[in-house]
Amino acid sequence: MSKTYYVCKYTPIELLQAFGGECENLNQMPEGFDLADQIAHPNICGFGKAVLEAVMTGKVKELVLVNCCDTIRSVYDILEDSGKLDFLYMIDMLHCDGECSRERTVLQLKGLARAYGAYKGSEFDQKKFVEAFKEPEKQKEPYISVLGARMGNELYEMVKESMPYSVENDTCVNNRSVGEVKPPKTDDFNELMEWYATELLGQTPCMRMMDNSGRKRLYNDPNLKGIIYHTVKFCDFYSFEYAQVKQNITVPLLKIESDYTVQSSGQLLTRLEAFAESMNMDNLESGEKKMGKGYFAGIDSGSTSTDVVILNKDGEIVTGIILPTGAGAAMGAERALEEALKQAKLQREDIDAMVTTGYGRTAITDGDKSITEITCHARGAHFLNPEVRTVIDIGGQDSKVIRLDENGAVANFVMNDKCAAGTGRFLEMMARTMEMDLDQMSEAGLTYKEDITISSMCTVFAESEVVSLIAQNKETDDIVHGLNKAVASKTAALAKRVGGEERYMMTGGVSKNKGLVKTLEEKLGTTLVISDKAQLCGALGAALFAMDMVQK
Repeated sequence: MSKTYYVCKYTPIELLQAFGGECENLNQMPEGFDLADQIAHPNICGFGKAVLEAVMTGKVKELVLVNCCDTIRSVYDILEDSGKLDFLYMIDMLHCDGECSRERTVLQLKGLARAYGAYKGSEFDQKKFVEAFKEPEKQKEPYISVLGARMGNELYEMVKESMPYSVENDTCVNNRSVGEVKPPKTDDFNELMEWYATELLGQTPCMRMMDNSGRKRLYNDPNLKGIIYHTVKFCDFYSFEYAQVKQNITVPLLKIESDYTVQSSGQLLTRLEAFAESMNMDNLESGEKKMGKGYFAGIDSGSTSTDVVILNKDGEIVTGIILPTGAGAAMGAERALEEALKQAKLQREDIDAMVTTGYGRTAITDGDKSITEITCHARGAHFLNPEVRTVIDIGGQDSKVIRLDENGAVANFVMNDKCAAGTGRFLEMMARTMEMDLDQMSEAGLTYKEDITISSMCTVFAESEVVSLIAQNKETDDIVHGLNKAVASKTAALAKRVGGEERYMMTGGVSKNKGLVKTLEEKLGTTLVISDKAQLCGALGAALFAMDMVQK
């Protein structure tokens, strides 16, 4: 028997089951949108494309939609024209639970009952209708709530595995609360549908509903330990609720965005793990190892370089190594550790504890613990200068701005990791286009005459702009300043988003770019703290966590 899929918690699935339907929430994230992109507008949201992809691949033959946004309307029109479905129906659910809305919903329920009954060739079974109602489970233990737009099953599983507490899916489709009481005992179908319409509209509202007071109960729960707010690319429906949540909560909050593909879930892992670490610092700083020879190592496996710091028992840096990562994170880490041990005149068994961090941290199996680069950069920056409250790290493939509390713990952070725009890789490619090395580029950005603006931050398009400027015989210093200004503007915007405050520290290899540092200081209106250990900051933080692991 074919399943009937649905996409919204306001879908009357109990009514469908009363006609013999087997219902399932369509919430899987595909590998990509190859088929959907052939028939849909490129700016339709990722979830809409996921629905189209599921239908076009033949997985879905029966589908009931709820007319909640422009995307769903577009998806319905496309699917109706496609002829791919055996049954397609869209319910027009209104935006409030007033008397007029309930009357309209009753008509919608009756219309669906006629269409679905005719399709199934069955009659309404009141016994099945009553049995379909299940009382929702109540959350009593400490938990983290996922709010906002629907989250794909694959991403939700990743969130559950990453968090230190249980996770409750309270996004727009999942916190379905129909059936907290059983249907009234009556044989009158009209009376049943009037009761049912009230139950559907009386659920904890999604953001599209006009009365959102019920949503506030979710983030005022005393058992709530944190909120992950999820949005889908090209959907701005939930921006108002996010602003409201941000103003009213006292628990940690993380905002993430996915394009509803499995690949986008993987990109979010570092942010999720860093958020989990910020709520679970005691676990990061404890272990069962005993003091040995008193040396501790941190390895920061980045996309460009692998950095190693070894500390002694007094927290002093014995050695610090920076080597190119090369083809593999594990091999790069092993090579860098060997070089660090050689310089420190130590053996591997002299290291009491080792923590890995960075882009390739999970590929390194020799460490005692793996901690995100966000948490490690915060720890390292605080060690280098306890007055620092905002850390800016422009890495090879991502940029991040981290706000610290007075103890050096992560208070908030934001990352740009969806493309190479504004990263070290961007600068490296621009230097190559201009036939310069990075040291030359650093100096060239200090002096300029014409204030050139590079309009595109996309690495490919920016390269085309640079080629065009070279063809126009623009001065090298002017072009480099334009590139520095583009990177600085993007980084300053990240700092503003995270609520950056004095003092600011810049870490990572890009901190050596004098022209960029100067331009970024102008954008931020402050002086950046640049330590001589800036590029070792992540590895230093990892080594400090390794030191914390040992019971003294």
